[in-house]
Amino acid sequence: MRTARLGSRGPELSVIGFGAWEVGGSDFLGPAPPRDQMVEAVRAALDAGIDWIDTAEVYGDGASEEVVALAIQGRRDDVLIATKVAPAPEGSGFRPPEVRRACTDSLRRLRTGHIDLYQLHWPDEDDIPLEDTWGAMGALVEEGLVRWIGLSNFDREQIEPCEAVRHVDSLQQEFSMLVLHDRELIRWCGEQGIGVLAYGPLAYGLLTGAISAETGFDPKDFRSGYDEWDYWQRLFAPGRFERSLAVVDALRPIAERLGVTPGQLALAWSVRQPGVTSAIAGSRNPEHVRSNAAAGEVELDEPATAELEAILSLGPAFA
Repeated sequence: MRTARLGSRGPELSVIGFGAWEVGGSDFLGPAPPRDQMVEAVRAALDAGIDWIDTAEVYGDGASEEVVALAIQGRRDDVLIATKVAPAPEGSGFRPPEVRRACTDSLRRLRTGHIDLYQLHWPDEDDIPLEDTWGAMGALVEEGLVRWIGLSNFDREQIEPCEAVRHVDSLQQEFSMLVLHDRELIRWCGEQGIGVLAYGPLAYGLLTGAISAETGFDPKDFRSGYDEWDYWQRLFAPGRFERSLAVVDALRPIAERLGVTPGQLALAWSVRQPGVTSAIAGSRNPEHVRSNAAAGEVELDEPATAELEAILSLGPAFA
């Protein structure tokens, strides 16, 4: 597994990370499997060379962090843990005392003495000054409870005030061959020494090639469109879904020629993009986890990259 440095001041990370959103037991992607299977999926990631795990307090109301704790027993020194605090009411809140309390709660669930990367999960819509929240994040670093701090789902106008208070080590942002609207932001982050962790690099299964026009989704799976979330609107809404599948079909012969799966091709493309440090790929299926991890050994050359860019220039699902 190749590694890359997270921004200008962060740690070395495997270029594929494990996303523990699904193992939190949420039914966002349909009914959750038994906890033992979810623990096995996390351990499969570690065994395959992935050395960092992304989780959050809101994933299964803390259940994801608890699964991670079980899975890394005896291996804590070999794993970097990234977790997040979210705004109230979904999360603990962004007031400085709330941020500190959320951190200590996550430490308890993770059964660890420190969090490697602590992130603000998404911007707060209340009138809490962002500089105060970010100052509280920096205080956690000074206290030794956290090693690096980052943001998730923030734009440049929100990142810059944080950077003025304390360096932003990372930005976690949705980014894939089918979701390109933050491409320039990601490039800019790389220029500023802010590492980027790309989430959704497989477009919630679309880029694996396993989804077709005939695929049916569980009624509780967001891909069924039951709530028309933003993620569904971007990729699975009528019109966009057909465009997504067309891009995937165009990728298949390239993947076959390179001897990789469409999903591995999509992951390799993600980590080759300017600014991106690592791509976060999660799954409840240990075999899928091992396949995702193998993408960390795939290096695309210039001709293959240019061929992929030509496909994307014809119209990705959401640019």
